[in-house]
Amino acid sequence: MPFSHFGFREEILRAVQKAGYTRPTQVQAAAIPKGMAGNDLIAIAQTGTGKTAAFVLPMLHRLSEKRAEKPRGVRALILAPTRELALQIMENIRTYGQFLRVRVAAIYGGVDEDEQIAILKKGVEIIVATPGRLIDFIGRLKVDFEALETLVLDEADRMLHMGFLPDIEMIVENLPKRRQTLMLSATFPKEVESLARRFQYQPAMVQIGRRSNPADTVAQCVYEVQGHLKGLLLLELLKQPKFKRVLVFVRMKDGADRLTDFLKSSQVDVVKLHSSRTQEQRMKALQDFKDGKVQVMVATDIVARGIDIEGVTQVVNYDLPVNPEDYVHRIGRTGRAEAEGEAISFVPRGELNLLNILELFIGQRLDRKKLRGFDYHQVVPQSPLTEKPAKRDWRKRTREMELKREGKKPTPRAVKKAAGKPVPKRDRS
Repeated sequence: MPFSHFGFREEILRAVQKAGYTRPTQVQAAAIPKGMAGNDLIAIAQTGTGKTAAFVLPMLHRLSEKRAEKPRGVRALILAPTRELALQIMENIRTYGQFLRVRVAAIYGGVDEDEQIAILKKGVEIIVATPGRLIDFIGRLKVDFEALETLVLDEADRMLHMGFLPDIEMIVENLPKRRQTLMLSATFPKEVESLARRFQYQPAMVQIGRRSNPADTVAQCVYEVQGHLKGLLLLELLKQPKFKRVLVFVRMKDGADRLTDFLKSSQVDVVKLHSSRTQEQRMKALQDFKDGKVQVMVATDIVARGIDIEGVTQVVNYDLPVNPEDYVHRIGRTGRAEAEGEAISFVPRGELNLLNILELFIGQRLDRKKLRGFDYHQVVPQSPLTEKPAKRDWRKRTREMELKREGKKPTPRAVKKAAGKPVPKRDRS
């Protein structure tokens, strides 16, 4: 099916062709007709499947078709969890709308706000924003949403996980009741389902693949390795020719700093990306990695969602994430747009229960591998890379996942019973 099948304006088709797109992905083929029709929509699909174009292309078409009605008002608002994703969406809008006269602005924190304020005062049709900075501007600048036609909540589950629900509620209160509302995500937990019931009207549902399933093009494996040897194992893997553009995820910012310093001392070209870096530092690190100037980027989960980095050959979970859903989003940075990728996870013995929870969540057992010639029993005294495992009741979490898979509600009583612990009788007095 070609993109011309959807009835896009000629300017949009030219831009799509210039961007190198030949045919729509599954989620685009399913979601675009509903977006063109003006329906509310929930799109659930694996990362790297083209969800951004699935909502941007219909939005640009509809805005350009009715351009003369209210030219000065904000007509579309896109909310995203991070500044990196907001900037990327804005660039995608500029790419797809390069032959249209569309005014778009990205509003996010971490930078001087004067330039953003000046752009808003001149008037824009599309705003891409992080919730916190937009709330600040709404209160101070009286941003006019009277002409708004479309609201997009991109990475909705991530925004809820990051605690943005109060900000989102406040923003929606300032929007017209009659609008098209689109929600996009890689997972669909109950919190997002509840949000959809509140903010949408009879939304159409598009779901590609299982809600917890990683991309089919990603080969996944596990190396069981002691915590103090993870850095040395990573170094050995990076020597292999196939490790060309590697994204390494760690849990904590200080862990990212330590691992980056260790890799630099071992002559590895590496950059780091986490929330304590300035916006300028974050943008430079991301661009250097995208341009292939460095082999490795060490990051926290700030880039696990939505960021499109072409050509990532491997994702390494140096620290396995505590939340299984974060694993799906992390490894979605490779194997994008039907390309093949590899996801590698380092798991110390103390975190095997965490691995069990992950495998329950994705519904498959990950391959265990050993690197030939690597000494898994060596002692590295006082390694600065050694971290204490995250404190968590893994048995309880495992029982919760098992109950959910059986379709049962994981109440405290049910979890205790499933774990074989005595359950106190209820007081019925």
